Amino acid sequence: MVEIATLADLENWVGRELGVSDWITIDQVRIDGFAEATEDRQWIHIDTERARADMPDGRTIAHGFLTLSLTAGLMAFSVLGASRAINYGLNRVRFTNTVPAGSKVRLRQSLASTEPIKGGGVRCTIDNTVEIKGTDRPALVGQGLIVFYP
Repeated sequence: MVEIATLADLENWVGRELGVSDWITIDQVRIDGFAEATEDRQWIHIDTERARADMPDGRTIAHGFLTLSLTAGLMAFSVLGASRAINYGLNRVRFTNTVPAGSKVRLRQSLASTEPIKGGGVRCTIDNTVEIKGTDRPALVGQGLIVFYP
């Protein structure tokens, strides 16, 4: 994991890769838990029997928003000089591939830009790519906006 010492040092990382997380498994238990938490119980996510018969590879798939939500926990860098980090929003998020149950995913991040904000914080635009082990096409590409505060 990349450790950035101070908020001022963030500027030195613009245009550079911040890091890559470890692989995690997206199993059916995680998918079912997300379905319950969000009340999105579409059969393609939770009905394993129907998926065996009706899905292209016979498996359920993770919710796109499950994949997106993992970007917060899989962050591949930290800013040691920040007292806190707050999600500010998203830009241009696309779900470019399905994540079948049992797949392994990881997050690759780079810093697109920084902007100082009132109160001494720095708003960062982070390029996120959620990769699926064994495939060339990622599950997700998009930008996250995070504000780091002193």
